Amino acid sequence: MIAWITNQAIGATMPNLNTNILRSVPITYPDLPSQRRIAAILSAYDDLIENNTRRIAILEDMARMIYQEWFVRFRFPGHEQVRMVESELGQIPEGWEVGKLGAFIELAYGKALKADGRIAGPFPVYGSSGVVGYHNEGLVTGPGIIVGRKGNVGSVHWSDDPFWPIDTVYFVRTDTSLRYVFFNLQGQNFINNDAAVPGLNRNQAYSLPFVLKFPRSCGHLERVG
Repeated sequence: MIAWITNQAIGATMPNLNTNILRSVPITYPDLPSQRRIAAILSAYDDLIENNTRRIAILEDMARMIYQEWFVRFRFPGHEQVRMVESELGQIPEGWEVGKLGAFIELAYGKALKADGRIAGPFPVYGSSGVVGYHNEGLVTGPGIIVGRKGNVGSVHWSDDPFWPIDTVYFVRTDTSLRYVFFNLQGQNFINNDAAVPGLNRNQAYSLPFVLKFPRSCGHLERVG
């Protein structure tokens, strides 16, 4: 069909199609009852996708509220029996400590992948504004966290699937609970360090406070979640 349409183009210097040519393009289509059956099936799938999307959004909101309740307000199950102690951020539960973000995560650089170098595929390509395209391979195994480095400084995105972070973002490497890190990063105060082209400095990010629970008996991190 594409070859047929291409052959109908007129004009030697700048080939083009006019409406008469387009109206003459032969097409095949099913009878009306079949069209209605197809439409009903597709409509049912659209409704299912919409319902699932709505459920996912509700679950994400619930997870965010639980994080705020447990790890920001410290009203986790059993918090009434936990003594609060002073820290550089104010009162936190006894047994918890305030560390530096850089002690728990690495902001790794993404890799350039221009639009004309992408091959159509299922893997999202992330820039600082979110998904900017798709590619036939991922650079990072999902799930993963993407943080805006240039442009939308400090924007935080989540990918369940393998993904390709381009050179305007960082991606997170960590041994800490990935979901905990994701919600924590959303509340961090990232600072733009470049007036001309907004940019996120890793050293500034690494110096930000990061609150987690540490077991009394050892010095390493107790994972949350």
